[in-house]
Amino acid sequence: MTQDASRRDFFRTTLGSAVLATLAQNALAQHDSPNGLPTRKLGGTNEQVSILCLGGWHIGAVANKDRGEAIHIMHKAIDEGMTFFDNAWDYHDGGAEDVMGEALASSGRRNKVFLMTKNCETDYEGSRRNLEESLRRLRTDRLDLWQFHEMNYDNDPDWVLDKGGLKYALEAQKAGKVRFIGFTGHKDPRIHLKMLGKPYKWSSSQMPINIMDAHYRSFQKEVIPVCLEKNVGVIGMKSLGGSPGGPAGRIPSETNVTAEECIRYALSLPVSTLCVGIGSMKDLNQSISIGRGFKPLADDTKERLLAMTKYEGGDGRHELFKSSQRFDGSHHRKLHNFALT
Repeated sequence: MTQDASRRDFFRTTLGSAVLATLAQNALAQHDSPNGLPTRKLGGTNEQVSILCLGGWHIGAVANKDRGEAIHIMHKAIDEGMTFFDNAWDYHDGGAEDVMGEALASSGRRNKVFLMTKNCETDYEGSRRNLEESLRRLRTDRLDLWQFHEMNYDNDPDWVLDKGGLKYALEAQKAGKVRFIGFTGHKDPRIHLKMLGKPYKWSSSQMPINIMDAHYRSFQKEVIPVCLEKNVGVIGMKSLGGSPGGPAGRIPSETNVTAEECIRYALSLPVSTLCVGIGSMKDLNQSISIGRGFKPLADDTKERLLAMTKYEGGDGRHELFKSSQRFDGSHHRKLHNFALT
């Protein structure tokens, strides 16, 4: 390589890094809200969303034990400014959507939230059925965000386009049933990059964002930069590493990193919002306490946390959703003809 070519590569890399740094700062820009939980912009949508998002799976689990308590938690979340609500067609066989719909049906609460649920099909007709059922359960006539769920395997991105799922989503968007369209996945950054490379401008991409992710199949290193370049809103999830059966999550249960440090680290990355599992009123209050007045961690604090987790983070032991089928939904296993056990 000539000296001039090396110089050009250096300047190109330096310029690219500077641009990404600026994009990251823009993504981290926060605005105050009346209830005190800051908001950030969701990619190129111009929508301001709360930096913490109430997870649909966990609230569905609460409802299975005490439906009234689940509704009370959701009402309190809205009052406290946690107004991004997550769900999926298959969570608790539709029960999570149903209880969320009941919670939002009273006192005009539907209009106070940014409502997202997920499509668990990739074909045209299945997507149509999913959306109609989700709208019925959620007691609404439109979704703010509809995401193709669990883009986990190499053929998933192709199926979404080839089988007509995206075609139907665009028709639903034109009909006013869906405002924005995105996708989720938790296996491999490579699959997210394949989705981002498809000929469609996604509004959002949901992915695992946690301290261990920096060391193993890293979404924050490989996917977030592409999302920033394409102005795709990043929705973080699994900040505690997924729940191994206890409320604290895998990472704080098995390492010296606390749950609060996990959440603060994830929110310090250029994400639009972080989906958190709320299993009790105590969980909600703790999350609100972290989110209210949140400021990104200093670089030296992030470096300390990364150094603490470097050696055990590299084999994926705390992120089993990336390397096993334990976290795959049963409906998606059926789509791929995988065993349900």
